[in-house]
Amino acid sequence: MSAPARDYAASVAALQARGRFGISLGLERIVALLEELGHPERSLHGALVAGTNGKGSVVALTVAVLRAAGLRVGSMPKPHLVAYRERIVVDGAPLSEARFANAIDAVLPAIDRVSGRLGPPTEFETLTAAAFGELARARVDLAIIEVGLGGRLDATNALDAGVAVITNVQHDHERHLGRTLAAIGEEKAAIIKPGNLAVTGATGRGLGPVLRRAAAVSAPLRRAGRGQPYETRIRDAGWDGLLVDATTPAGELDDLRIGLLGGHQAGNAAVALALLDALDEAAARRGSPLNLTESAVRDGFANARWPGRMEILDTTRYGRVLLDGAHNPAGARALAGALRELSVGNAPLVFGAMRGKRVTAVLRALAPLRPRPIFTAVDDPGALPAQELLRTWHRLGAGGATSATPEEALELAATLRASPEQPIVVAGSLYLVGAVRGMLTAEMEKR
Repeated sequence: MSAPARDYAASVAALQARGRFGISLGLERIVALLEELGHPERSLHGALVAGTNGKGSVVALTVAVLRAAGLRVGSMPKPHLVAYRERIVVDGAPLSEARFANAIDAVLPAIDRVSGRLGPPTEFETLTAAAFGELARARVDLAIIEVGLGGRLDATNALDAGVAVITNVQHDHERHLGRTLAAIGEEKAAIIKPGNLAVTGATGRGLGPVLRRAAAVSAPLRRAGRGQPYETRIRDAGWDGLLVDATTPAGELDDLRIGLLGGHQAGNAAVALALLDALDEAAARRGSPLNLTESAVRDGFANARWPGRMEILDTTRYGRVLLDGAHNPAGARALAGALRELSVGNAPLVFGAMRGKRVTAVLRALAPLRPRPIFTAVDDPGALPAQELLRTWHRLGAGGATSATPEEALELAATLRASPEQPIVVAGSLYLVGAVRGMLTAEMEKR
């Protein structure tokens, strides 16, 4: 029997109550919490995926291939866009409300015992313990887990899944991770544990820490990117995704279709190919290789989707809306590159951002596209006021407007479109993207 709706609401409220403890990096509490729960994480095999950008895309591509191969896969997408239950996914579907409530409720008694000794676990630590417990109960074949913040002290690092991935190293969360790429790289590379297989697409100053950590713990490292054993070359980019030729140590994969939009996804696909090989080798070490077929790779990559990241929604009310959670300079540059590939310029841009982000650098990356921005804010104390965003924009370019709510911003953006085919772009914050996506998908479901 399904749990009543109020059980889900109560469990979410209990989880959100942990949010008042904010970000408190460290592994002491999560390790103690998992010990209280009987260490469910020890039954999980798969990969931890860290990196400044591309984590979610690499996870989405990898999970799609593994599911195409008939494997049962669990993941922890983050952050959620509309509902908390999106944060624990089994076989491509978020948990039901009842199942999510049960997963959270299973952790709450252990929290009380840990709090007395080590202080209260945070919201993310609670959610991580609940996810590990639920994925263990679901007996997934593989768990592909996206790291939250950094790596070394992130709660997910309590898991040793066998494979560790660092997609890339860019500037973000400097207050917690350090001001230099070398420092940020060290934090991320710390997820590589003795006995692991490692994968990276990192380059430049962020690569050194990954190389040193892999060597220090004797972790074989697969590298992806230009001139590396795993490499992709774009043949075509359009509204239906990418067509690439890929090189791997096993041979060539020509005419590989990627269902995700944007040329930057070619690099993520190269990392995903390296990760799939690492997962196969790790499984072989356990005596049961995955034996992934070329057909599974092609089907998975072609059908991969990642909500809120270069996602297109065709709506009746607002026309075509492009959602992208670009919230740091590297993400904004990737978005700008993708929009240029799609010949999108001078488009309405609904933009919001959270405090602590490098908003000037993000807007500077988007400015060459000559967007027509409407600045807004989600209903969250961490959101930057729309007027403050407009003032930042005026230091970079002319024009711009503000709207009190995302819905009002969309209404205004719809009047600014140069043609019915021109998309409204929504970017700057995953909180904003989540709010808009929830509104649009609810509207689309009524059709």
